[in-house]
Amino acid sequence: MTTLSHILPKRQSLLRSTSLVSIMTFCSRLTGFARDMLIAQLFGATAGMDAFLVAFRIPNFMRRLFAEGAFSQAFVPVLAEYQQTQSTDEVRTFIARVAGQLLGILTVVVTIGMLLTPFIILIFAPGFAAHSARAILATMMLKITFPYLMLISLTAMSGAVLNTYGYFGIPAITPLWLNVVMIACALYLSPWCQWPIMSLAWGVLLAGIIQFLFQLPFLWQKKLLVKPAWVRGDKGVQRVIKLMIPALFGVSIAQLNLMIDSIFASFLEIGSVSWLYFTDRLTDFPLGVFGVAIATVILPHLSRRHADQNIKRFSQALDWGLRSLLIIGIPAMIGLAFFSMPLIACCFAYGKFNLVDLIQTQKSLIALSLGVPAFMMVKVLASGFYAQQDIKTPVKIGALAMIVNSLLCALLITPLAHAGLALASTLASYVNCALLLGILIKRQVYRPEAGWIRFIMILLISNAILSGYLYQLTGTASMWLSRSPFWRLGLLTIDVIGAIGLYLLILWLCGIRLNQFRQLNQEIA
Repeated sequence: MTTLSHILPKRQSLLRSTSLVSIMTFCSRLTGFARDMLIAQLFGATAGMDAFLVAFRIPNFMRRLFAEGAFSQAFVPVLAEYQQTQSTDEVRTFIARVAGQLLGILTVVVTIGMLLTPFIILIFAPGFAAHSARAILATMMLKITFPYLMLISLTAMSGAVLNTYGYFGIPAITPLWLNVVMIACALYLSPWCQWPIMSLAWGVLLAGIIQFLFQLPFLWQKKLLVKPAWVRGDKGVQRVIKLMIPALFGVSIAQLNLMIDSIFASFLEIGSVSWLYFTDRLTDFPLGVFGVAIATVILPHLSRRHADQNIKRFSQALDWGLRSLLIIGIPAMIGLAFFSMPLIACCFAYGKFNLVDLIQTQKSLIALSLGVPAFMMVKVLASGFYAQQDIKTPVKIGALAMIVNSLLCALLITPLAHAGLALASTLASYVNCALLLGILIKRQVYRPEAGWIRFIMILLISNAILSGYLYQLTGTASMWLSRSPFWRLGLLTIDVIGAIGLYLLILWLCGIRLNQFRQLNQEIA
């Protein structure tokens, strides 16, 4: 039997891999911020912007649900098992057959989606029916952006293969191309479009093509590039499909909640969809840089520990992931809440993005920022189930969380408008997180390590001090808006660096050291 030693990298530690993914993701998020700053300046929170966001969110939602969500979480554990137990040729055959099935399904989905775009818009943005111009424009752009689902889904599969084999950097940097291409199209293509906002839709399609092609040379270099093959009855493919079908709902409950928010927001005043989008972009930064990074790295590791039947290290890896997320997620929540106005003023409040947009976006940002720790923890806790190829449990919990979110949206939309929708997502995410954690502990798959009470007390003390520090630095909206962009960015950078330094100093004084995480990471790797 041929071994895989010639294509496997040296086993990287969880901490090193997470750091690499975080750095790459950070670069991508920075360009994403540059993209959103430009979009806010050029288009503001207008009817056209609302229409584009719906047209882009639909394939992007399906991509997160179908490709990066259900497919990746079902595919990676099975691929990791093949990696551990099968020959190189058998692994390559498995990848080829999964790719063939995925390509076939996506072809059907995209074809049907492009034919039914007017009906899809009415489903995902029913409030647009009262504004025919928004509905027509969203339909036109959806026809352009829908093929992005196929391109980015194949890109996600390529990234899942590279991640499973320990090559985390390339998949993490791939999203950068979406930001770069959309920036270029907004600047140089929009003057040539009858409706300038259409340039963003064309940018999405072009970016999908580039992202798909970008990873292929690296797969070829690692001898993992295969030709898709449609073969019925393959046992490995059937296992992936069996795991994937229930996960289509359960794995991406956060995205479903955001889509529900978007549906409710379509009935609110013009700009509501855009305000929620800019809110999501700011909260998505810590979630993507740290939460998704840790979840991305920890899933293959947990899958291997499950395949080895090493429950102790499985539990230790989960414990490491949860502590790492809390030590980052809680100050991220506090920073987003207390610095909501300066962040929005620095990132978006230019050009057509006015004071009203700033105030309305701040309301929803405060509400959604409260859920950042839960959003992060759900990613890692769910990986604890997916690594065991248990999809049904997160599905049931996700169904309950979505019902809670929908009910809360209906209750909170009248008194709080779009901010109530953001708060509903936050509360539903904590329900999801609590149930996932409780079941993992009940099944004794996760056994919290010693020292959690002391760890939580340190976090409470350090973040209380951090809150007081940030409160003194917030300032007023008029102060921030009256300054130049460079002044805003400079002052915000100084304040953030000072806050990070203060937080790290408090942790150090309380006895928490980075080398403690490194030592634990080495023990469980």
